[in-house]
Amino acid sequence: MTAIGRSTVRHIVGLPQRSGAIELAWHGVTHVGYRRAHNEDSYLADVPLFAVADGMGGHLHGDRASDAVVRRLQAAGTGDFVGRDEIADALHRATWDIHDLDEEERGIGTTVTGVALTADEAGARLTVFNVGDSRVYAFTGNELRQVTVDHSLVQELVAAGDIAAEDAEAHPEANVITRAVGFSLEPDIDFVDLSLETGMRLLLCSDGLTKEVPHERLRLHLAARLSARETANALLDAALAQGGRDNITLIVIDVVRAPAAAN
Repeated sequence: MTAIGRSTVRHIVGLPQRSGAIELAWHGVTHVGYRRAHNEDSYLADVPLFAVADGMGGHLHGDRASDAVVRRLQAAGTGDFVGRDEIADALHRATWDIHDLDEEERGIGTTVTGVALTADEAGARLTVFNVGDSRVYAFTGNELRQVTVDHSLVQELVAAGDIAAEDAEAHPEANVITRAVGFSLEPDIDFVDLSLETGMRLLLCSDGLTKEVPHERLRLHLAARLSARETANALLDAALAQGGRDNITLIVIDVVRAPAAAN
């Protein structure tokens, strides 16, 4: 388990070549849970990159795979903003770091999902990236939506209409993912851009949270408008109270202020 970054109640980022600023608050937390011997999750929480990585469950050294990913992402975030190319390059480098760790060819890897502050001549925005079945949610207007699409067998079955979405978690192959960072394969990354909105909340999490806490309860915790720290800790407590069957890692990010130019 690797936790990189710090929690904050007020971090201000000036907009490049524009007046105004973005103000963020965030808190990250991780827990081994009640059923696992080791915590194979890692996270990064600092401007311009926030990420959660879930080392492959059941594979030796999954924690080293997730560590490689968050450390490469940390190295890519040298300023207040970072682009898609830098994120993709960091995950490419992490893939070969993991390859070098995998001396006995057991096969190790990790999911990764995250949010980055990006900017260009059009202004600043959030860029969500994802490989695997860890998730990013956005909470705006009292509604919670999953921004990422799970790279998993059950998600493919749901998309094909072969099973209902509510049956996915109980499916016998619910843990089978179709994309990962590692296994000596170039990562296939999804990117989604989001507009910055004052009052927006973001939740990044490993499936140790979403296996225990249903969508509506996630929404209610975010809607309660406690601080990022209080919300993250309450979500962790909720997952543990439901059994804590897996490692649990999450980051809550609040967009406290986003100028109109960033929307």
